[in-house]
Amino acid sequence: MEKLGTGIGWRPEIATAVEELPGIDWVEVVAENLCPGHLPDSLLRLRERGVTVVPHGVSLGVGGAERPAADRLAALAERAILLESPLVTEHIAFVRAGGPLTASPGLEAGHLLPVPRTWDALRVLCENVRVAQEALPVPLALENIAALVSWPGEELTEGQFLAELVERTGVRLLIDVANLHTNHVNRGEDPAAALDELPVEAIAYVHVAGGVERDGVWHDTHAHPVTAPVLGVLAQLRDRVDPPGVLLERDDDFPPAAELAGELSAIRETLTAHETGTAEGRETPAERPSASVPVPASASITASRQRLALAETALLSALVAGTPAPGGFDTRRLGVQSRALAAKRADVVSHVAPELPVLLGAEYRPAFLAYAKSRPMSGGYRRDALDFAEQLLRAGRPADAAARRRLALWWQERSAPRRPTRAARFARAARTRLGRAYR
Repeated sequence: MEKLGTGIGWRPEIATAVEELPGIDWVEVVAENLCPGHLPDSLLRLRERGVTVVPHGVSLGVGGAERPAADRLAALAERAILLESPLVTEHIAFVRAGGPLTASPGLEAGHLLPVPRTWDALRVLCENVRVAQEALPVPLALENIAALVSWPGEELTEGQFLAELVERTGVRLLIDVANLHTNHVNRGEDPAAALDELPVEAIAYVHVAGGVERDGVWHDTHAHPVTAPVLGVLAQLRDRVDPPGVLLERDDDFPPAAELAGELSAIRETLTAHETGTAEGRETPAERPSASVPVPASASITASRQRLALAETALLSALVAGTPAPGGFDTRRLGVQSRALAAKRADVVSHVAPELPVLLGAEYRPAFLAYAKSRPMSGGYRRDALDFAEQLLRAGRPADAAARRRLALWWQERSAPRRPTRAARFARAARTRLGRAYR
């Protein structure tokens, strides 16, 4: 695997800081945030300096019951070619459910949700990974995710699940040490045990990120400083293997460049302090024990997809549509996850459609959260913003007539099937001035 070095997640909000930070060997960019055929000037400058850029996907959903969508794979492949990247990365997660396999409406989580660690889910995941690998022009690496909830009846540990995945597909791993810490707090899983079981030699690179604990739940926010326990997990990983690359993630509440530089220094110091190789008493990869669970007889992949589809749809429906919780889940944790999904949905819609918080003021957030309880997302965040505005207008809101007219005009301009003509825009403006538009 190519040596990447030390990197940072590139985001538009910190583009200038990233260019100026010393010792940055590579950056990672969210693949879905790049426009087809076009790179931001900052990324172009970084590439001209020889900085490697890796596209990191968030919406493929390889852990879902359906096969990966061809258009999403094509988009990810296009980004890899555009960036001349040595690999692309995604997540071991599902992000949507429902649809033809369950004869039910499609649902979107707007977030990464955990795959059950069962043989059924593993069988489906492996086939989905093979489909993705065949469609991509460069190697694929998959990331372990953080989770608030645990699936009942799991048959493999985190490390066993990842080891089986690598053995069956040859896929690389992107290990997020912050996610290992999150799962330690939220699900009682020992990071050291996971590191002992997973194939560390398959690691393509490592993520390090910050979070915060509230009421006994660790929230993997990517908006807080990296904590000592997370650096501790990084040290445990470094005791076992020298990772080809380590990257600092930050997605919100961006600090000054000096703070980012300080976190990168702490990461480098942790790696250096543990660079003596395999610690005494640790098992080397060759000595790593195999999974101590029996491998079931081969079963129909169609049947596995069907069972996984039903399970994931029941969970996602409980989280975003208010249906009863599936048996065996911690209902309190499901409530925490449900509220977190709604809050993230409100935040992302406010970024996708920044005019809405301006038009609605303090009414935006409570109104959106009330809307989200009755309207699961099914068409992406931009469609969600339009549906939210339409629901408000149908209910005669906002109460202020002038604000309602402005919201109506905003909605019409964006929901039209094609760009309005100049005459149509003039006519609409005239109607607005006369106070007769879309009450």
